[in-house]
Amino acid sequence: MINSSVFMLTAALTMNDYLPPLEPWQGKSVALMQQQGPLTTEFELSGGVVSPNYEQTMAFVDRLVAANPTQFSVKVIGRSAAGREIKMLVATEQGAAQLTSSAEKPTVLIQAGIHAGEIDGKDAMFMMLRDIATGKRRDILSKVNLLFIPILNVDGHERRSEFNRINQRGPKVMGFRTNGKNLNLNRDYTKLDTEGVRAVLKVINEFKPDLYIDVHVTDGADYQYDITYGFNPSFASDSPAIAEVLESTLSPMIDQQLEQQGHIPGPLVFAMDKRDFKKGIAGWVASPRFSNGWGDLRGLPTILVENHSLKPYKQRVLGTYVFMDGVINALAEHGKLLRSAVEKEQSFIPTELVVERTYSEQPDFIQFKGIKYKQFDSAISGQLEAKYLGEAEHYEKLPIYWQKVVSKSVKVPTAFYIPPAYANIVTKLKIHGIEVEQGDFSLADKQVQQTSIKSYNFANAPFEGRFRVEAEFERSPFEKAQLLPNWYRVKTAQPLGELATHLLHPEAPDSFFAWGEFTTIFQRTEYVENYALEPFARKMLKQNPAMALEFDKKIREDKQFADDPSARMEWLYARTPFYDNAYLKYPILMEFGEK
Repeated sequence: MINSSVFMLTAALTMNDYLPPLEPWQGKSVALMQQQGPLTTEFELSGGVVSPNYEQTMAFVDRLVAANPTQFSVKVIGRSAAGREIKMLVATEQGAAQLTSSAEKPTVLIQAGIHAGEIDGKDAMFMMLRDIATGKRRDILSKVNLLFIPILNVDGHERRSEFNRINQRGPKVMGFRTNGKNLNLNRDYTKLDTEGVRAVLKVINEFKPDLYIDVHVTDGADYQYDITYGFNPSFASDSPAIAEVLESTLSPMIDQQLEQQGHIPGPLVFAMDKRDFKKGIAGWVASPRFSNGWGDLRGLPTILVENHSLKPYKQRVLGTYVFMDGVINALAEHGKLLRSAVEKEQSFIPTELVVERTYSEQPDFIQFKGIKYKQFDSAISGQLEAKYLGEAEHYEKLPIYWQKVVSKSVKVPTAFYIPPAYANIVTKLKIHGIEVEQGDFSLADKQVQQTSIKSYNFANAPFEGRFRVEAEFERSPFEKAQLLPNWYRVKTAQPLGELATHLLHPEAPDSFFAWGEFTTIFQRTEYVENYALEPFARKMLKQNPAMALEFDKKIREDKQFADDPSARMEWLYARTPFYDNAYLKYPILMEFGEK
């Protein structure tokens, strides 16, 4: 319980009392704000410090549609755990009802508030959509179609407080990072536990956007850049053709637009040591649990925007508007090039898939617009801390460490076979957009393998509501049946074959297995009594000399085994026909071509 006097003291502090000092900013993009007139936003009326609550936000969405009903419409794409509607605004030049997945014009899906305290995208897009509705920006819908989700994490959005993010300058009252069940939606793109992410995936499957933008606010170190963004780089991408178009064609146009309006665009990077920035930065390669990593794996061009949390809310929102403008212009000019890259990636069928990377020991070097800092010994923390001074510092050669080292790759099967008891897995695959067949599948002339678990370790604490599991595996031919009746089959020779492989291959770190979807295979449900097993084992060893020699050798060479009666009997039990053959067996089979 917080002492009331402490709370009053905390409430009396302002951001400037404890956050690093700021350089004054007055970019050209300030002219985008209006002070009065139709559809002036709460953000503008407050001078750039307030973001509306859920009720006000949804009311503004309705006002936008009422102001431009021929081009705007609203769609309820899902409901949160608390029953709140998750809405999406659809905007097209010819009428929102006409938008299909085969639209000739590029379609952009923009998502705000997946972390509800990081809500810059909502207020920026409200301004842009207002400008479209009032006729100020008629050009936008002549270039692209827009899908806009103003708040994805609607329950977290309503856990509003002035004290949700200590290291973020505004808005004055903001939402919370996780949803009502304390789940982080931007860790849910493979396991699909949240209503919000499932809703987004259904939108993507229905409309097939050309570009997906997820707007966040970063944390960590201080630097000059106010708008940072990124995607998996081409040298570490599962869709390198797409990444190359984003790197060489779209990014330069976006950066130019931001710079012309007084913003400083920068790379999406993180400090290796938050107390000593000069040690270098980490170049992140997102795994599929994140929006941009998932998009990269499935061949959907995806940009993660991370506005700088220490820059004022007004500056960040205006920069987001300009960023979106740059995206729209770039996509209008190079949309066909991006679509060609998507087609190339979705037609590519790999034989191997990289599932895990580590950082290079040797860095690359980049120029970087940093902020001066000093280090000091803190009597509070008991260690060396950094204090940013609010003055520009340019690094000519700052070390950057990329996840260039492939630490694990897996062979891509021809197909996966899923037992009918695991229909819940199939449901999730279909939400992902993966093609699944069901039927009676013959294994004749097929090289099908089953995976056994040699050893395993469950996490000591839950992560995102799951006890994750790591394991060592071995595979052997599956010879128990020549027909799989009413099973499911997922072929990897499909546009989302790489995503299917990552989800279903147990060695992939964001697979269903790693997220704990198959915990029941770790439990024993049939047992044996020694009064029955001992005479059976004696007869079995007598009839099988090779097994007897193996048993004797293990007793001679493994003292721990020899001294453990339970281990000895377990070893023998596992070799009887009474043993549970499903125990520690991954139930999904993998086919690796014809024999």
